[in-house]
Amino acid sequence: MGVTVYHADLREAQADPALAALLGRSPVSAPFDRLDWLALLAEHCLPGTPCKLAIARDGDALAVLPFREGPEGAGPLGTWYSFFVRPLLNDRAKAPMLLEGLARSLAPIGAIALAPMPEAEAGALASAMRTAGWIGIAEPCDTNHILELGGRSFAEYWAGRPGQLRETVRRKTARGRVSLRIETTFNADDWAAYEAIYAKSWKPEEGNPAFLRAFAEAEGAAGALRMGIAEIEGEPVAAQFWTVEGGTAWIHKLAHDEAHRAHSPGTLLTAALFRHVIDEDHVHTVDFGTGDDPYKRDWMEAQRPRFALQFYRPAAVGHWPALARLAASAVKRRLHRPRGQPALVSPQAAS
Repeated sequence: MGVTVYHADLREAQADPALAALLGRSPVSAPFDRLDWLALLAEHCLPGTPCKLAIARDGDALAVLPFREGPEGAGPLGTWYSFFVRPLLNDRAKAPMLLEGLARSLAPIGAIALAPMPEAEAGALASAMRTAGWIGIAEPCDTNHILELGGRSFAEYWAGRPGQLRETVRRKTARGRVSLRIETTFNADDWAAYEAIYAKSWKPEEGNPAFLRAFAEAEGAAGALRMGIAEIEGEPVAAQFWTVEGGTAWIHKLAHDEAHRAHSPGTLLTAALFRHVIDEDHVHTVDFGTGDDPYKRDWMEAQRPRFALQFYRPAAVGHWPALARLAASAVKRRLHRPRGQPALVSPQAAS
C-alpha cells in the first residue's frame, strides 16, 4: 500500500477516529500527547498560529507529529506548560518508515526546531530526518526528574528520602498548625485560592491563567485532577496542581505563601500528595517535569535528559546562514569537549 503522508489542522484531526484513538486518553497516555490538550493550548496560548499535525499512514499503522508553523519554520506545538513534545506512533515496527515519511512531508517548510523531546523519540526522529535529507543536530537541552516506584508503597518510598526532609515533615506535622486536603474534582473556590497563593509565591507571573484553569476543569471532569490545598486556621497557604494519567502522576504547579514558609506547608502538602498518588492511585511513576531545580532531588530518584532538535533542508537557501552557524557551533563543541566527556548529540541521533 505504501505510506500516505498529509498535514491536517486540529479540527480535521478530531473527526478522524484513528487519530482520535492515538491522541486520546488511554491507560498509557500522557496529557501532552492528547488532541484535547493540543487544541486547548492552541486556543489559549498560540492564537493565530497555524497549529497542525503531520500524519503518516501505512494501513492501520499511524505516526503523528504535532507542530506549529511560523516564519522561521516548524516549531513545537507546546509551551512552557508542556513537559515534552514528541511524535506518536501505534506501530513501533514501522516507526522508521513512518517517521521518514513525516520528515519528507516537512521539507517545503525548510527548517524545524523541536524541544523538549524525550531521548528515544529524539533519536528516532533525528535519524529519520537525516535519512530524508535534512541536516541538523539533536542535543540535550533540559533535565526531567522522575520517580519510578517499582511497586513500592509510600512508606517504603518515604524511608529512602533524605533524613532532613523526613524530620521536617515529622516535626511540622506534629505541631498541627497545617491542615491538608486533596481534592479530585474541580472547585472554583479552590482554584481561586490556588491563584491567590501563586500570586504571593516566589513564582514568576503565570503565563496563561485561562489555559491552566481550563485544563484543570477538564482534568477534574475526567477524574484525573489531584488538587492539594494546605490551610492554617482556615486560610489557604499552599496549593499544588497534579494530574494522574497513564500510570503516572504529573506535577504541574506548586505554590506557597512566603509569609507562612516557616510552617513548611508546601513540603507537607507535597508529602501528602505523594502518599495519595502512590497508595491510592497506585501510580508507577511520578514526573516532576523539566528544570533541574535542586529541591527536586529530595523527592525524585532519577534524571533523564530532554533533547532539542534543530534541522534544515540544504536546498532551503534562506536557511543557509543558520545552517552555517549550526555547523560552526557543532565543531566548536567537539573541539572544546574535555577528553572522555560524552558528546552532546544523542547516541541514537548521531549521524
